[in-house]
Amino acid sequence: MARRSGIFAGDDPFALTREWMDAAAPGELSDPNAMALATVDPSGLPNVRIVLLKDIEDDAFVFYTNYESAKGQELAASGKAALVLHWKSLKRQVRVRGLVQKEDGEKADAYYASRPLGSRIGAWASRQSQPLDTKASLVAAVTKAGVTYGTNPPRPPFWGGFRIRPLEFEFWADGEFRLHDRFQWRRATLETEWNICRLNP
Repeated sequence: MARRSGIFAGDDPFALTREWMDAAAPGELSDPNAMALATVDPSGLPNVRIVLLKDIEDDAFVFYTNYESAKGQELAASGKAALVLHWKSLKRQVRVRGLVQKEDGEKADAYYASRPLGSRIGAWASRQSQPLDTKASLVAAVTKAGVTYGTNPPRPPFWGGFRIRPLEFEFWADGEFRLHDRFQWRRATLETEWNICRLNP
């Protein structure tokens, strides 16, 4: 196991990610929980976009979306994803690759209920990733959904969470003369122990 100290110390990669995110929060004025999420379509062509990480559990990263969106369909089809959390203020990043499962129960209900009313109504109105004629038609759909569902809309059946359970982490920190520090955590399955090694920059 690679010798680690300072910002890389610790035996739990999820706790270490939380520590780095907490350290970034004061300097990242907008969304320190923003992450780039990568998926692949049925042909193997990659897609990547920024989404908001909503929870770091003891064994997974959780975010929410429309299941019928491009990312929702690609995640459901492949069962795999990659993400990057990058904090420019710290000059650090965390890369993750792993397996995906839906979060479609009480936690998804609770998170949906915690969102602003406009966002909850918008989730009903938007056919995410589908062609849109005009912005006016979207506004009309939002208005209609607001009338239909009122001030306490239920969570749409096509909207919920995904949980990414990592098989691989990489913790990266900027180094002088581009001699960066990189530590990779890998495991063969979700049940096996982590193997940790230092990587060349």
